[in-house]
Amino acid sequence: MRYSLLSALLLSAVAQVAVAHDGVVHKSQDEAARHAAETAPLPPLAAPTALPFDLGGAFELIDHTGTPRTEADPDGQLQLLFFGYANCPSICAVAMPLMGQVADTLAKQNIAVRPVMITVDPARDTVENMGPALKKLHPDFVGLTGDAAALDHVYGLFSVESKKVFDDPEYGAVYAHGSHIYLLDGQGKVLTLIPPILSSERVADIVANYVTPRS
Repeated sequence: MRYSLLSALLLSAVAQVAVAHDGVVHKSQDEAARHAAETAPLPPLAAPTALPFDLGGAFELIDHTGTPRTEADPDGQLQLLFFGYANCPSICAVAMPLMGQVADTLAKQNIAVRPVMITVDPARDTVENMGPALKKLHPDFVGLTGDAAALDHVYGLFSVESKKVFDDPEYGAVYAHGSHIYLLDGQGKVLTLIPPILSSERVADIVANYVTPRS
């Protein structure tokens, strides 16, 4: 009897430990496990490696101020490049604000990064209207457009496909298009691809890893 009572007390204590940690009391062990997974530190980043395939190259487009712009940043800054459109209601609405947040995070580390969008909807993303829309996301956001031949050339360089899916009554034409963020160096070389599902802190760590590579 004493043994059974002691076992029950021990099991109860273990259960309490499982559902109470980090100063938070959880209703169940499942909830505790989910919280532990969400708050667990991310593994350290490995040293940067070259991409196993070719992406990017030389191009010339027009930015939202009407100025010609190539793949190289005029100030030699790193670039976070995304292919989308300024009023996109889907993945752009996640990726492009994320790019602005990353730029702000890295600025605090004295790492300059320029968020850049190349449009897949040049009919709406004109020189006249891209700037105000992108400035709402970040003051340094650059929008790029061009004629059909110039844009098709860039899409090919970055293996980007876009296709009109349907017309939304609020947003107009909705496109399916590439979803990765490309990290470019100041000369326009593609360093890596970043999925926009990561947190801004994790993306900032990835970018910083290319500025100060780990040994």
